[in-house]
Amino acid sequence: MTLTTTTTDEDQARQLDEHDPMSTLRDQFHIPPASGGPFVEAAYMAGSSLGLQPRSAARALAAELETWAQFGVAGHEHPARPWMSYHELLRAPTARLTGALPAEVALMNSLTVNLHLLMVSFYRPTTERHAILIEDSAFNSDSYAVRSQAAFHGYDPDRAVIRLRPRPGEDTLRSEDVIDYLNREGHRVALVLLGGVNYYTGELLDIPAITLAAQAQGAVVGWDLAHAAGNVPLRLHDWNVDFAAWCSYKYLNGGPGGIAGAFVHERHLDDTSLPKFNGWWGTDPKTRFEMRPGFDHTASADSWQLSNTSIMAAAPVLASLRIFDDIGMEALRGRSVRLTNYLEALLDELCRDPRLTIITPREPAQRGAQISVRIKGLEAEKVRDALRYEHGVYTDDRKPDVIRFAPVPLYNTFHDCWRAAAGLADVISKHSQ
Repeated sequence: MTLTTTTTDEDQARQLDEHDPMSTLRDQFHIPPASGGPFVEAAYMAGSSLGLQPRSAARALAAELETWAQFGVAGHEHPARPWMSYHELLRAPTARLTGALPAEVALMNSLTVNLHLLMVSFYRPTTERHAILIEDSAFNSDSYAVRSQAAFHGYDPDRAVIRLRPRPGEDTLRSEDVIDYLNREGHRVALVLLGGVNYYTGELLDIPAITLAAQAQGAVVGWDLAHAAGNVPLRLHDWNVDFAAWCSYKYLNGGPGGIAGAFVHERHLDDTSLPKFNGWWGTDPKTRFEMRPGFDHTASADSWQLSNTSIMAAAPVLASLRIFDDIGMEALRGRSVRLTNYLEALLDELCRDPRLTIITPREPAQRGAQISVRIKGLEAEKVRDALRYEHGVYTDDRKPDVIRFAPVPLYNTFHDCWRAAAGLADVISKHSQ
């Protein structure tokens, strides 16, 4: 294989950056230095694993550290930004980001903790209806969560958890196949829990259509939005989703292990019959400090919150959400499609090698800000390291042979896409000699 890129190709990438209708917000983020190659900054295409740090995050954290230093415990009631109600600052921007009502969202815990708390309420198995439907390529933590929930209720996870696979010879699970299965077997499905955007392939499932089909068969529908929140536009309230959960450290740039989010549809918020694990931050704030032994229900997603918010974890998320508010998901999605289409075209042109296959859907409406490439015969980890240390291109690998490129519209550029494709072509060329 030969590297076909030319100086003109690179010039074209720079021209696309100059003329894009939505300029990058790259200068609002810390870009790691390049570990190799001729460029100073990395082409950071690993936002599907960990988003970059907004420059405003340090200021947000510093402000809370200063409040702690100056006020101690009185920081909970500090007039500028009291810690007691800090979580409320995140409510409105999170609702706008996910297409929810403010009362339907809460920022709390971590992703899998939130999934478990929500399944306590929404996985209500019976002898006739106890199956949990997930995709076969679900992230491991989702598999562990649903299997343990099935076992907790006394069912054999190998039987209760149904793993839908793509058609033979295909890499992605078609939304129509999910719907077809629900139309045939939905009568025994208690819970559908799918990833909105698949972590491995970058496929965007048809969330509203699958939700409608599942609920028509009497199933409850939850979504893992770890790779969808901050990546694609969401309309959780209008789509009538029962519940959802997501993390904040990928496309939302909230920092490693950042505080996670949860959504519960409005129609469930006042249902006191739902089983729920309670904690003191979920009780009615009007009576919270009366220290009653009984739980005072409040009709919001906050009632699923167990503990007071980690301020130091929430501050970077708040800083990032303000960036999303400034630009809006529709504009970001438009730029995401342009970047991903360009990267796909470059990979097709530059990497003409039968060992390389793009496993992400070709239709832009069926994918997020991700292109996953299978490289037959090469270890993904070695390709990842060569890209990083020889070309300054950060990617993410999935064993045994998949490399994930995530052109994040907030900080990636067309030139980053060119560097990624040219770097991959060079790495593969060296291994073909």
